[in-house]
Amino acid sequence: MRRALHVITGLGVGGAERQLRALLRRLPLACDVVTLTDPGPVARDLRADGVRVAHLGMRGNRDPAVLPRLVRLIRNGRYDVVHTHLYRACVYGRVAARLAGVRAVVATEHSLGERRIEGRPLTPGTRSLYLATERLGAATVAVSATVAERLRAWGVPAGRIHVVPNGVEADRFRFDPATRRAVRAALGVPQDTVVVAGVGRLVPGKGFGTLVRAVATLPGAVRLVLVGDGPERDRLRTLAEGLGAAGRVLFAGERPDVPALLSAADLFVSPSAEETFGLAVLEALAAGLPVLHVTCPAVDELPRREAPGARRVGAGAGELARALRAELALGVRRLPVPAAVRRYGVDRAAERLMTVYEGVRER
Repeated sequence: MRRALHVITGLGVGGAERQLRALLRRLPLACDVVTLTDPGPVARDLRADGVRVAHLGMRGNRDPAVLPRLVRLIRNGRYDVVHTHLYRACVYGRVAARLAGVRAVVATEHSLGERRIEGRPLTPGTRSLYLATERLGAATVAVSATVAERLRAWGVPAGRIHVVPNGVEADRFRFDPATRRAVRAALGVPQDTVVVAGVGRLVPGKGFGTLVRAVATLPGAVRLVLVGDGPERDRLRTLAEGLGAAGRVLFAGERPDVPALLSAADLFVSPSAEETFGLAVLEALAAGLPVLHVTCPAVDELPRREAPGARRVGAGAGELARALRAELALGVRRLPVPAAVRRYGVDRAAERLMTVYEGVRER
């Protein structure tokens, strides 16, 4: 096996996009990437790594003109494996690969929740289209046992499902006191201020409104830094203003320096009630942060002793506020990197993925 093509919906700063970049640094074969939309910051990062990135300029969810372009790209590249990521890329990529004559097609399901997929409500039509195109592939990768169970419940045959958990680049997230001081100075946050951090797309399903409400009830010395962007940004800003907490909620935007921002934080919160893995939680644990999470299959599926710094909490603002107060009462502290982070090392993820590739090529 020599070459693989990765097809992804977009390359903005998101969990699936960052995970793809981390894996491509370690997969022992030449990989190209094609993005259907949004050649954002991760596209620039991939090119800096020496990866060839093509952009097909897809216009919305229904743009059939992209299909022949993708077929030609796959056929001309003579790829051994086509690997698709995220819903739209999985639908178009599986069809295009089959038309191009490639049967070794792998799809990773990054964001399949109980009621949402990639932050959007699941509909009967969405599910039907997904299942129809899933049959054109050779294997579907689930990023957690939770996602694998959802796929089976949908009707995907168990023999086609492979669990390959996301991988954490632990060394990149190691706590650095000098970085902490520099980032806080750049953000205008005093060095002695307690900082609660949240990372992710600012969309309704992530629960950041609940986090804003909870932080608004805490003492005034506590600040919230939200790292990410999305359609909920203005609503969250208005919410903070209405709660009298506008000066205490900092919207850092979509940024590539998440490890540095975690060094600047004191406590991490993942308020999403529907996660499929919880990569941001693992990254926060790698930075030595105490973590509160509503759902995180990566941690919830493990014995508690492997992630003692992570605590599961209820989804309501009141419950979250009480949990925050309890954590803050323990004082600002850095924790040892737990066993869970080592379990989910990105090198291990790359090895598991190669096993899937080899299996589909042998069929």
